[in-house]
Amino acid sequence: MQTLLLESFQAAVAAADPLCVIAAHLPPPPKGRTVVVGAGKAAASMARAVENAWPADAPLSGVVVTRYRHGLPLSRIRCLEAAHPVPDAAGQDASREILALARDLGPDDLLIALVSGGGSSLLSLPVPGVSMDDLKAVTQALLRSGAPIESMNVVRKHLSQVQGGRLVAATRAPVLGLIISDVAGDDPSAIASGPTVADPSTYADALAILARHEVDTPESVAAWLQAGAAGEHAETPKADDPLFQRVDNRMIATAQQSLQAGAAVFERAGIRTVVLGDTVTGEAREVAKVYAALVRQIVRFQQPFTAPVALISGGECTVTVKGGGRGGRCTEFLLSLAAELGDQPGMAALAADTDGIDGSEDNAGAWFDSTHLADAAARGITPQSWLDTNDAWGYFDALGTLVMTGPTLTNVNDYRVILLT
Repeated sequence: MQTLLLESFQAAVAAADPLCVIAAHLPPPPKGRTVVVGAGKAAASMARAVENAWPADAPLSGVVVTRYRHGLPLSRIRCLEAAHPVPDAAGQDASREILALARDLGPDDLLIALVSGGGSSLLSLPVPGVSMDDLKAVTQALLRSGAPIESMNVVRKHLSQVQGGRLVAATRAPVLGLIISDVAGDDPSAIASGPTVADPSTYADALAILARHEVDTPESVAAWLQAGAAGEHAETPKADDPLFQRVDNRMIATAQQSLQAGAAVFERAGIRTVVLGDTVTGEAREVAKVYAALVRQIVRFQQPFTAPVALISGGECTVTVKGGGRGGRCTEFLLSLAAELGDQPGMAALAADTDGIDGSEDNAGAWFDSTHLADAAARGITPQSWLDTNDAWGYFDALGTLVMTGPTLTNVNDYRVILLT
């Protein structure tokens, strides 16, 4: 079972490999210059794919920023690294350089924007009056609050000089946005906080999100958002803005495509697969309880499916951190599932992030089967105590079933599979 689980995850990651999907979306070189900018966990591999496909005799330059340890050596485009998920000065400097490049282009040039998950923190150039320290503080508070990523990005768009369509507003050139989706539903305005996409949200929405999740904000952040809601700052550009007439945004890889690639691994092995969707969100431990109920129904009543079956899903859960342990949303989901179904024979499961990093840890995720859980219980290692302290990493490290891939240089969100035999 381990082999099938890991092979399916590898297939899901491969389906989102920029080197395989970008070339088909590139236009002929323009009359003027072509500048590539980008931000996200896949930015380096996306930039390499552009370099590989772009004519050698056509001008090409630019800057992309990716997470530390996600960079690649490039020949025509500079690759910078910065912090994720909490922004830092390196990301601020990279964002300032990207904005300057966009401003320097004219109507005969082309701006290619490479957008992928993680770009919200990497492309961080705060508005005047908000320091990087203050942006870090509100980001950390949002991360710990359990707010969904789409809500977090509403706040970040309204504190940014680049996101929420403002990259497009900064340039006179046509813009080609190539986007790898890491959000449920593939809303382009939510991916990396939508630097090339019209933003439907408002300053008032950002304030409401902070209030709903009881997020304490630095004084500068609150003052900027309140002034924006009062009409003292320009809103992010909306869909009816004429500037978007020169923008072509293309979704080149999605979670659904990767889920289908993972499903094909099980189907080739003669195991029925059911893709439950690529938009699963909510508290990771609570989502796991819903999946556990489905497993019990299958095992007891052979409804709505019969075993053998692989249940596959994607999306992005959240974790409200209350303990002092290590872990990310994928391992927390899996640990909660283990706590619910630890005595269920003939079951295996995997949950991992397609970017190779579960939250801020060094693992992509983890996996288990019923034998592992039984052996661990015999040694006194039971899931619930580890769940109580948000220490999913520690639990699966003790089992020896962490999934370690290193950075995959792409990102289409989480991949979860429960295999019943």
